[in-house]
Amino acid sequence: MPDRTAHGRTHFRGAAGDWPGQPAGGPDTDSTSDAEAVDQLTAQLEVAKSLAAEHLASLQRTAADFANFKRRTAEDRERELGLAGEALLRKLLVVADDFDRALDHMPAEFKDAGWIEGIVLLDRKLRALLESEGVTAIESVGRAFDPHEHEAIAIVPGTGRPDGEIVDEVQRGYRVRERVLRPALVAVAGGEAGAGDTTSHIN
Repeated sequence: MPDRTAHGRTHFRGAAGDWPGQPAGGPDTDSTSDAEAVDQLTAQLEVAKSLAAEHLASLQRTAADFANFKRRTAEDRERELGLAGEALLRKLLVVADDFDRALDHMPAEFKDAGWIEGIVLLDRKLRALLESEGVTAIESVGRAFDPHEHEAIAIVPGTGRPDGEIVDEVQRGYRVRERVLRPALVAVAGGEAGAGDTTSHIN
C-alpha cells in the first residue's frame, strides 16, 4: 500500500512557487517590485507638481501682463479724452475773453440797457459751464509772479510795488482742476522809475 502520509509531506515541502496563487519569485521579489513602483510614482508625481507649478506661474504672469495692458490702455484713453476735452475748453476760453472785453469796455450809457443784461446772463452761463468742468480763474493782480501760472509780457518800472509783483492782467489765465489750462498774460513791477522811462514789453 502506498504511503500517503509520506507523499503528502513531500508535496508540502515543495518550492514556494508550488503554493497555490503564490508567484514563483517569492515574497522578497514582490516587495522589491512594489518599492520600485512607489519610487517611480513618487518621481512622476514630483515631475507633475513641477510642471503644474511652472504652468501656474506662466498663467499668473500672463494674467498680470494682461491686467497691466488693460490699465495702460485705460490710462491712455483717459489721457487722450482729457487732451481732447482741454482743447475744447481752450476754445471756450476764447469766447470768455470776448465777453470780458465786451463788458470791460462797455460804454456807461449802455449799462442799464436790457440787451446788456442778456449779455451778462450769457457770460454767467458760460462761467458756470466752465466751473462745472473744473475750470477756475488764476489769480494774478497783486500776487507774486509765478512762471507756472503767469506769462509776463511787460515790465512796469516805478510802480512802487516790489519787483516781480503783478500790477496788471492783460488776459485772464485758467486752470482745470490742478493743471494750468492757460497761463495768465500779465505785467509785472520791476526796475526803478527814471526820466523818460516807459513800460518795457517782453517779446
